[in-house]
Amino acid sequence: MDRRPKRRKDKYNPYTLHKENERYYVSFIDSNNKFQKIEISQEVFESFNKFELEDVSKMNEYDRHLEHSEVYEHTLHKKKDSREWSLEEYFENVQVTENLHMAISKLPEVQKRRLNKYYFEEKTFDEIALEEGCTYQCVQRSVYRAVSKIKNILKNL
Repeated sequence: MDRRPKRRKDKYNPYTLHKENERYYVSFIDSNNKFQKIEISQEVFESFNKFELEDVSKMNEYDRHLEHSEVYEHTLHKKKDSREWSLEEYFENVQVTENLHMAISKLPEVQKRRLNKYYFEEKTFDEIALEEGCTYQCVQRSVYRAVSKIKNILKNL
């Protein structure tokens, strides 16, 4: 028996995940209203599964905390979808992102590489030090100096 938690069934979840005889499947109704059952790899199954669990978690959080909260300005702000930006906010965000990429591009290669591993690949200083054959302190100083340089570059724009 599959030990995954039960999913909510609704019109916004067009597929079903299941496991039969150590094989993984996704089932859905296609655009011609025909039932389709496709075998998928374990990695794809786990990715879908993780996505579904995160989705269920968000829906449960909404149900428990936000949907039944009183109507105050701060609760309304929580309900607002953060992806709904005004045109000004969108372009401001694009500009900030471009400035950040420009500042990172001005860093030395070693600092760029370590900054990328630490913030974007979410590796620890120990993992980076082990990969690069150096000490924890060396990587830590390099990343902190890179952050400091980026702050200075952005401040002077």
